[in-house]
Amino acid sequence: MPDIAPPPALVPMCQVRCEVEKLVSLGGGPYGERRYIPLKGGTVQGPELNGRLVDGGVDWQINRGDGVLDISAHYVIQADDGALIEVTSVGMRHAEPPVMERLARGEPVDPKDYFFRTLIRFQTGAAAWWHLNKTMAIASGRREARLVVLDYFRIT
Repeated sequence: MPDIAPPPALVPMCQVRCEVEKLVSLGGGPYGERRYIPLKGGTVQGPELNGRLVDGGVDWQINRGDGVLDISAHYVIQADDGALIEVTSVGMRHAEPPVMERLARGEPVDPKDYFFRTLIRFQTGAAAWWHLNKTMAIASGRREARLVVLDYFRIT
């Protein structure tokens, strides 16, 4: 049996509350239905990062044939000090088909009933936030009718 190291710790960073526009479908493609959701903006609050989401981000998705939703979001956080921080987030959301259908209709669904996780990377030129260029985080998410809520955890 190999000697496996203990898992890295997770440190709470912030909660992102992102307002979303209507889904736009590009139709079926070779890997599933290609679609995107424009991101309107939102808030960022937490022990390590506070600010707002800049309008204009996009959440690209592939609704795969196996029922998994692949997520690739790209947006900008403006920190309270004015610094701009680029965020790249890739992940997935999945559940039993009836739960995914309820989410698609914008109905309330308990986050325990579905898997919604993303891996997050940051880029910035703002000296006060350079440490984020060396940071990886994971997010646990929940989907509401016109809102996505992501709890960020920095990986140590």
